[in-house]
Amino acid sequence: MKHSMTLRMVAAADLAGGEPSAAELDAIEAEMPLIAAEVELLDAQITVLDRVPSELDARRLRRARRRVLAARRALANQGIAGSPEVA
Repeated sequence: MKHSMTLRMVAAADLAGGEPSAAELDAIEAEMPLIAAEVELLDAQITVLDRVPSELDARRLRRARRRVLAARRALANQGIAGSPEVA
């Protein structure tokens, strides 16, 4: 099912000249808080890759994880997380 949806999205993108549709752009815009939170978490994880995390690093990681969870919860409550437009 997911595979056929992906094929349809690729075919639709080819017809549109490779540009995302308005619905896809709206879905991406709605997911931007989650994307930003995940980037922040990744940045915190990269920071402590080659060293033992200090107390400040540990706080930054916890804070970033909480922001990701809060953003995921907000998306799930809005019903956008399962949106078929952006898979």
